[in-house]
Amino acid sequence: MSRFLRASLLLLVLASCGGGNYSAPRQMDDACAIIRERPKYLRAMEATERRWGVPVHVLMATIYQESKFIGNARTPHTFALGIIPMGRQSTAYGYSQALNGTWEEYQDTEGGRGAKRDDIRDATDFMGWYMDGSTQKLGISKSDAESQYLAYHEGRTGFASQSHLGKPWLVEVAAKVGARSEMYRQQLQACR
Repeated sequence: MSRFLRASLLLLVLASCGGGNYSAPRQMDDACAIIRERPKYLRAMEATERRWGVPVHVLMATIYQESKFIGNARTPHTFALGIIPMGRQSTAYGYSQALNGTWEEYQDTEGGRGAKRDDIRDATDFMGWYMDGSTQKLGISKSDAESQYLAYHEGRTGFASQSHLGKPWLVEVAAKVGARSEMYRQQLQACR
C-alpha cells in the first residue's frame, strides 16, 4: 500500500472519530421521533429519572426550551455600539444551558470534574440534581414542569421571591414548557 493511500486512510479514520453530533433532532414536536433518532437521549433521561425522580417528559421539555437539544448551544454575543463584540450574554452552555458557577457546584457535589455540559448524560443528570434540589428546598413537584422551569431559569432564590411575576414573557415561556411537557408525556406513553 502506498504511503499516500495509508496516510489518506488514517486521516479518514481520524476524521470520522471527530466531535459530537450537536445538531438538533429533526422532529422536535414528536417525543417518539426524538428518541428513535437519538436513543442515547432516552437512556440518559431514564437514568436521570431513576436517580433523581424527575420524569423524562419534564427533562425533555426543559432541554427543548433551553437549547433545542443542541449540545453546544451558547447564548448570543453582546455588542457595544452595535458592532464591538463584548462577549456572551451569560456563561450558559450545552444542552442544559447551565451557568459556570452552578455547573461547578454540581461537579463538586455530584458530577465529578469530568462531567461536561455538552454530554447528554451529564446535562440531564445536572438537571435532575438541580430539580431535586428545587423540590427539597421549595417544595416544587418534580412533575410540575412549569414551576421547575421557573426555578431553573430564575434560580431558587429568585423563584422563592417570585421574581418571575415581574416578567410576563417568562411566565408565558414557563407555561409553554408545561404544555410541551404534557405533550411529550402523552406521546411517550404511546411509543414506549
